[in-house]
Amino acid sequence: MSTFDLPGFDLAKFVRETLAEDLGEGLQGGGRDVTSDSVIPAEARFSGVMDSRNAIVVAGLPLAEAFFRALDPDCTIEVLAHDGDRVGAGTDLMRIAGRARALLTAERSALNIVQHLSGIATLTHAYVTAMRGPGGNPACTLLDTRKTIPGLRFLEKYATRMGGAQNHRMGLWDAAMIKDNHVAVAGNVGEAVRRARDAGVAKIICEVDRLDQIEPALAAGAHHLLLDNMEAGTLAEAVALVAGRVPTEASGGVNLDTIAAKAASGVDYISVGRLTQSAPAADIGLDFKPV
Repeated sequence: MSTFDLPGFDLAKFVRETLAEDLGEGLQGGGRDVTSDSVIPAEARFSGVMDSRNAIVVAGLPLAEAFFRALDPDCTIEVLAHDGDRVGAGTDLMRIAGRARALLTAERSALNIVQHLSGIATLTHAYVTAMRGPGGNPACTLLDTRKTIPGLRFLEKYATRMGGAQNHRMGLWDAAMIKDNHVAVAGNVGEAVRRARDAGVAKIICEVDRLDQIEPALAAGAHHLLLDNMEAGTLAEAVALVAGRVPTEASGGVNLDTIAAKAASGVDYISVGRLTQSAPAADIGLDFKPV
């Protein structure tokens, strides 16, 4: 079986709970696949191929394998691609053979996760390509955000890495990110940063949406500036004012048409929420036949 180890993520628990949800375990009449149990003979066996219908960046194949093996430990699986691979339309990703009922019961969960994660990886790759295109900044790094589906953060952030991005904060615990609402309560940018600094926070990211907020944030001890909703020209001014004292990050108003110009401003990072918030699922199919 393929190995899949993400710190903080319990693969066995994820597979178990996802299948339990689909099977309706604990609900009246639940705990079984009514269709497969009634239509497919218990002794029937299937073989099938999972393939991409469009050009994609692959992510999630080890999870799909885990779903199938959870219900048929003796199934035969040949993984034909690897997470992070860029493949063309019609590429075979995985061959599976085993007990038909078990494979059909696991099919939707396996496909859902590969389609979702591959969609994120594919969109991420498109942003990386646009960012580094003509007029872009090859030194600029694409970041994801915390705009993830609850319960799927580790997997979705894994998928952005497969697409060529770097992870931003994993959660609320690993860095302070001071945003406009924090500033509104604290009174001003400098005071908000000072409070985080005095609390001993090791990494302080501060959002600024005006050029006149840069010096107060830096003077108070910010380690990283998030330049929010600035056009490319304003971003270039901000980068010049920061003058390399801390890393700079552009955020807001970023799409495939604007990312190259924002990268060309000289920022170190660009963060994009839609990588995880609204990436379309990849078109991946799985066709079985009796054996």
